[in-house]
Amino acid sequence: MTTLTQQLRELSTTIAVAGAEHALSQRRLGFGVDTKSSMTDLVTDVDRSTEAMIVSRILTARPDDGLLGEEGGERAGTTGVRWVIDPIDGTTNFVYDHPGWAVSIGVEVDGVVVAGAVACPSLSMTYSAAAGEGATCNGAALQLPDTAPPLAHALVGTGFSYDSHTRRRQAQRLVTVLPNVRDIRRVGAAAVDLCSVAAGRLDAYFEEGLGPWDLAAGGLIAAEAGAHTSSLDGGPIADGSVLVCHPGLAAELVELLARAAREIDDSPS
Repeated sequence: MTTLTQQLRELSTTIAVAGAEHALSQRRLGFGVDTKSSMTDLVTDVDRSTEAMIVSRILTARPDDGLLGEEGGERAGTTGVRWVIDPIDGTTNFVYDHPGWAVSIGVEVDGVVVAGAVACPSLSMTYSAAAGEGATCNGAALQLPDTAPPLAHALVGTGFSYDSHTRRRQAQRLVTVLPNVRDIRRVGAAAVDLCSVAAGRLDAYFEEGLGPWDLAAGGLIAAEAGAHTSSLDGGPIADGSVLVCHPGLAAELVELLARAAREIDDSPS
């Protein structure tokens, strides 16, 4: 018998792939671009039309579920199931035709993410996961290796805020982090970075100020592949602060990020 979690995983994957195909086809036709929280925070006509298409498909299949979409699609449900949607994660990449963007759909039951999918059409990769049932990329199981690399050999992903003051602090943090790891990568799409940890293309990823739509599906996929998932200080995820990495790196990265924060606070303003 197919469980509810399995059904939600299958449906989220099908709809994420359809959303990615829609966004890709609309990009070829041309699109309008606007801004949201700042001049660097972009949104396009395709973000909005993709979210509308995803919402329509979800409600056709499950009309009583709740919804939360980055572009304003919010709806209370009666089933305890809520769909958390990022129609295009990495909109700036989408605008510039950089391949690092994705459609991300996570599904909560009673407030806990239990299923989700991330479709990356430019990379021909679709990730999915269900709680307790593992994670896959294009159907192949994802599992982190038993042994973590040394911190000095770790490839670490991060991202930056749209707020200029916060960006400055984030850049200052890298002054401490970068000399202690192999290198830093900045893709510009949290869902893609989270899935990259699950797939072993990053050893760790940290960021702050993310929305629930950034984290829902990718966070579950990383966790189901065996990744440590926490806030930057090692506690529960709060206010969009996230550290995802091989469990063997977690303690060292938490300490390194804490040291970076102390050095910023102690530096002359």
